Amino acid sequence: MKKKFKDDEFEEMIEENVAEEGKFDSSKKYKNLPLVVIAGRPNVGKSTLFNRFLHKRRAITDPTPGVTRDPIKEQAFINGMPVMLMDTGGFKLEREPGSIEAELDELVVQKTIDTFKKADLILLLFDAEKITGEDEELVALLRPVWNKVMAVINKTEGGRREEEAWNYLQFGFEKLIMISAEHGDHLPELMDEITSRLDFSKVEEGEEIQQIKIAIMGKPNTGKSTLSNLLTHSEASIVSDYAGTTRDVVEGSFTYKNRHFQVLDTAGIRRKTKVKEDVEYYSVTRAIKTLDRTDIVFYMIDANDGLTEQDKKLIGLAHERGRGIIFILNKWDTQNQEKKTFRKAENDIKIMFGHMEYAPVVAISAKENTGIAVLMNTAMEIYNQLTRKIDTGALNNALKSWISAYPPPASRSANFKMRYIVQTGTNPVSFLIFATRPEVVQSSYLSYLKNKVRSDLGFDKIPVIVEMKASRKKWEQRERS
Repeated sequence: MKKKFKDDEFEEMIEENVAEEGKFDSSKKYKNLPLVVIAGRPNVGKSTLFNRFLHKRRAITDPTPGVTRDPIKEQAFINGMPVMLMDTGGFKLEREPGSIEAELDELVVQKTIDTFKKADLILLLFDAEKITGEDEELVALLRPVWNKVMAVINKTEGGRREEEAWNYLQFGFEKLIMISAEHGDHLPELMDEITSRLDFSKVEEGEEIQQIKIAIMGKPNTGKSTLSNLLTHSEASIVSDYAGTTRDVVEGSFTYKNRHFQVLDTAGIRRKTKVKEDVEYYSVTRAIKTLDRTDIVFYMIDANDGLTEQDKKLIGLAHERGRGIIFILNKWDTQNQEKKTFRKAENDIKIMFGHMEYAPVVAISAKENTGIAVLMNTAMEIYNQLTRKIDTGALNNALKSWISAYPPPASRSANFKMRYIVQTGTNPVSFLIFATRPEVVQSSYLSYLKNKVRSDLGFDKIPVIVEMKASRKKWEQRERS
């Protein structure tokens, strides 16, 4: 009887294999990786298997068929060997003619077929329960690349349905691998089979490349995926007029003026009352979580619609995290091109976000490829500000000049002295001011100091965090102690 591995045993086995291999380090990035594509009809467990190999929830999983639309890929280690693993959208045949969903399904299918040509190995995933017309159609499409295909029968945990699963031999497979992606059954055998069929001779350790991470966010149908594809010179994200097309966070990379960028194309954020599907809920949650791993937010606004209260909430989250933010007025080609039109739109944004005057506003047309140079130059300037470190001596000289130019309001109840200032962080940028009685410092005076930090020290396009702490020592005394 073959052993069934529990999750913790499976993780330990992975770690042992990595240690034994010794050739590749799972903490590093590699290039020239063999591409392993997971394919199959909807709801056979592709995303569950994808997440299992990555040891994290990268792809959204849900019982609803057709959850994954855009192909998503990431480096994974299988038996200690690095591969580029790709999860694809489900292959659907049953469609309602003329419907929006049918149009999307066709785009998903075409995107999936395109990945087959690039793959080094295709894990063709089936559901053990029954063979469907979609399975048969997908097998037929894969005949030209049959030498790349590996048949994997999912949902056979504990040996159930294995007898029915043997029916898949009718397609001419030499071997069937029975697994349970959810429970981990027979995954070691699958991993052995995968690595035995791949060539790792061209894999090289990739150089450590510092990437500027950009999250493209906004309401549905504002042109996020169009901009993502334009920047990455790819069609990684499915573009459609149907709102809510993107569900998972789709990643891509590109270079601009010798700087390396990573783009995170996120799901459109709608009002909570309009988020009805569990799938969309997870998409929105994942989009918001990208704020924790991005440097700059490209916030897309349809120039024809303007901003709403819902936009304010998401932008507020980015502001609180200290992220760089650029308001992008997309579809600007549909607007009057006079300068006063842009100035009015810019002013409307500034009024709605009075506390975020620092955030630049850029007009573009992702469809017509206009305004992109201005956008990217602005992004590089923001990143330079996010990563700028000010010498402590220069900081304290600046603090003295600010206090001299505008002394704190004097009163018996609010008597305090500013001692010194230090920069405590970059990206997000933060400062800490030490004062004798920080609790009595008026918020208006703290705002004055924050504005001076921004205007005089070169942080005029990003949010800055300035906090206060009690100290009776002067800067010079602190240096000697």
